[in-house]
This record gives sequence, structure tokens and C-alpha cells, in this order.
Amino acid sequence: MRSNDSSWRLSLAATLFLLSPFDLLASLGMDMYLPVVPFMADALGTGAATVQWTLTAYLVLLGAGQLVFGPLSDRLGRRPVLLSGGLAYIAASFGLATTSSPDLFLGLRILQACGAAACLVATFATVRDVYSGRKESHVIYGLLGSMLAMVPAAGPLLGALVSAWLGWRAIFGLLGMAMTGAVIAAWLLWPETRRQGDAGPQWSRLLSPLRRRSFWLYTLCYSAGMGSFFVFFSTAPWLMMGRQGLSQLGFSLLFATVAIAMMVTARLMGRLIPRWGSLKTLRMGMGCLISGALALALTELWAPNSALGLIAPMWLVGAGIASAVSVAPNGALQGFDQMAGTVTAVYFCLGGLILGGLGTLAITLFPSGTSWPIIAYGLSLAAAVLCLSCARKRD
Repeated sequence: MRSNDSSWRLSLAATLFLLSPFDLLASLGMDMYLPVVPFMADALGTGAATVQWTLTAYLVLLGAGQLVFGPLSDRLGRRPVLLSGGLAYIAASFGLATTSSPDLFLGLRILQACGAAACLVATFATVRDVYSGRKESHVIYGLLGSMLAMVPAAGPLLGALVSAWLGWRAIFGLLGMAMTGAVIAAWLLWPETRRQGDAGPQWSRLLSPLRRRSFWLYTLCYSAGMGSFFVFFSTAPWLMMGRQGLSQLGFSLLFATVAIAMMVTARLMGRLIPRWGSLKTLRMGMGCLISGALALALTELWAPNSALGLIAPMWLVGAGIASAVSVAPNGALQGFDQMAGTVTAVYFCLGGLILGGLGTLAITLFPSGTSWPIIAYGLSLAAAVLCLSCARKRD
């Protein structure tokens, strides 16, 4: 399959193999670390507040850092931003595996987050450069988004296993080694894809995407999809292992079926989006989210202790999530080819802030150990996206 960039000669499968590690390691830098957080205060000789800052700083800078590295990738190119971000991530990871100073540990976490943010921006801007307007872009966006959604489920388990076998420092050593392999592969295979004549620094134009209704539509679509998964992931352990009494293995297996539903749907979207178009696909995805949330509400009222009653509607929600992340990035970046890095940064930063803020609000306001947070989030945000899509059609 030919791409829009003559310098990019990799097949679709090879492209996914090359891009995926940067997408996954950015999230694993957060999620693999979670199981050992309660023990970090004693290990570093500091208080719990400092340890909490190592989590908060990573989350904040992973999103906000993209507002810096997006314009830089438009100015300097995707390749230098990607490789520099990867090297920063490597240095920080190996430093985290060896330091015992709480202040240095926090500083290295900040550096690691900045490196991850740079890698994410360069990765998704490259997809836009190479596959803009082609059906392969929907496959790549969908699979990358679905893989990223699976990391919060697999990351903590992997981190717990590594910590049990090799100690908590090995978590960061493993992250550093994995990124080293990814950077070496990128150094050898990843050409520059920024188009000649692309705009220079775009800091003064960071707000320009916010003036377009289509950008808001697809950014909210992304937030509706990924936010639904965020709320599900945050509430499922207490709901399924607590109220429904599942074992850890039973919970993990059922949880995995939702991820499988997302992966299958993402694969199908590569064929369906060219036929249906982005707007119809968006509405279909939002319809799946709303239908799944309504089914969850019924089982919450009539069969609250049924694991199947929870997981079957989540397959429908998972299909909606995969549809959303398949169509949203390309739709949000449409018309911004000359500043793709900048708009990619704004898209992920804004989308992450929306889903994180509203998702946390839903978890806080509605009863824990129930599916009401998932229901409330899915219904409200998906309905808002549908209304906005109808308003766009009238324009």
C-alpha cells in the first residue's frame, strides 16, 4: 500500500510495528508504576505527597508537553523530535532505576513525561503526514488507540510481576530497554515526513483549531470514547471483584473480552469508514455508546450481580470506543496539514483534559461499586457529540 509520502516505503504492518512501541511506552510509563506506588515513600525516604507528585507530574506533562513538542515538530521535523524524546525517556528511565533521591526521582519523572509527550506528538503527526486521506489511516489510528486503551489493563499486572521477580527498580529498567530498542529501529527506518514548505513555529496559532466546530466535534468524540473506557477501567475492579465476587483471573479474562471487542471493531473500521464516511461512523460509534449505557442501566436495576449483564453491554460500548478513536484523530486534523504537529498536540491535550476531568467527576458523583459512573459518562458525552454532529450538518 502506497502512502502519501514518497520517503515512507514501509508496509502497513511494518508501520504499525515501528510506531506502536512509542504509543505504548508513553502509557506504560504511568501504568507499570502504579502497583509499587504504595511502597515508594519508604524506598525513597520521603512522604506520600512527594510520591503522589511523581504521578501527577507525569500525567500533566504528558498532555501539556504536547503543546510544546507539537509546534517543534512542525518547525524541526518529526524525526528529530521523536528521537530526542526517545533518548530523554531512556535517560530518565535508567536514572529512575538507580536513584534513591526523592527530588531527583521527581525530576526524572518530569523528564520521562516530556520524552513520552514528544514521542506521541511525532508518532501521530507522522501518521497524518504519510496517510492523510487514505483508508489505512483509520486502521492505524484505530489500532493505536485500541492498544493504548489496553495498556491500563495489562500495565499494572506486568509491573506487579516484574516487581515481584526483580524488584521495583526493574520496572524502569525494562521501560528504558524497550525504548532503546524502539529508538534504534526508528533511527534506522523512520524517515523525515514533514512536508517541505510546512509552517514554522505555531505557538501563536495554538488556538486556531478551537475556532473550528469540526475540531471540537471530533475531539469530543475522542473524549466520549476513551473517557468511557477510562471510567470503566477505574470502576471495574471494585464492581466485578467486589460486588460480583469474581476472582482476579475471572475479572482479567472478562475484562480482556472488552479489549478484544475494541480490537475487532478497530480492524473493521478500516473497511467501513471509506464507505460510510467520517460523520456517519462517528454517529454509529456514539449510538453504540448510548445503547451500551442504556443496557448497563437496565442490568444495574434488574441484575446488578450478573457479570454477564455488565460485560455484554460493555462489548457494545467497546465497539463504540473503537469507532470513536478510529475516526476522531483524522477528523480533528482535517484541514490542518500545514500544522499537523501543533493540532495533534492540541487535540490530545484537550481531549485528555476533557475525559480526565469529566470521567473523574462521574466517578466521584455516582456510587462506587456500581455501573452508574459508566452509564452517566457514556450517555451524557455521547449525546452531546450527536447533538453537535447534527448542528454541523445544518451548517
